[in-house]
Amino acid sequence: MSKVVAIMSMSLDGYVADRNDGVAEVFDWYFTSGDVEFHTGGSDPMTFKVSGPSAEHLRELTSGLGAMLTGRRTFDVAQGWGGNHAWGPAFVLTHHIPAGWPRPNSTVHFVTDGIESAVNQAKAAAAGKSVGVHGADTIQQCLNAGLLDEIHVDIAAVLLGSGVRLFDHLAGMPAVLGNPTVIPGVGVTHLRYPVRKA
Repeated sequence: MSKVVAIMSMSLDGYVADRNDGVAEVFDWYFTSGDVEFHTGGSDPMTFKVSGPSAEHLRELTSGLGAMLTGRRTFDVAQGWGGNHAWGPAFVLTHHIPAGWPRPNSTVHFVTDGIESAVNQAKAAAAGKSVGVHGADTIQQCLNAGLLDEIHVDIAAVLLGSGVRLFDHLAGMPAVLGNPTVIPGVGVTHLRYPVRKA
């Protein structure tokens, strides 16, 4: 059965973007933390240069993904991933489908009827693999609805001081998490927590 897994990079003080939606500081480790190349694929491919432990972490994580779920803001910042997200079909939670979308030969889909529908559609597309969730607001909605199974957070070695927090606007807290898996990288620490269901 598909797991729903939050996947985000954030600063040590809990921000996934700065005040201007800039993400360079929290994603810098993808390009500067080592000499092991990791190729993303997709229609807008990138090559990450990370440490050995980070490369192994990314390989294990991405090989288990069958679909992605994200919010409109992340979609806009990523410029629609060129029409095909590297880690599987992408489901974008939005109130309005952007002009010029959907596009032919694209694996980006838009969901306008809420988080539960988006999760169900992404799970169906994932065909038994995990659904990765990007974006602070989308992750918060999944947590609040009890739909998240795991949280994968890459803690970048930076303090931003302000910006977009990953864990704002949570309802029904505290949420108890299971024991973490910890993978130390270079300039980043990879944490994976199971979410305990009530």
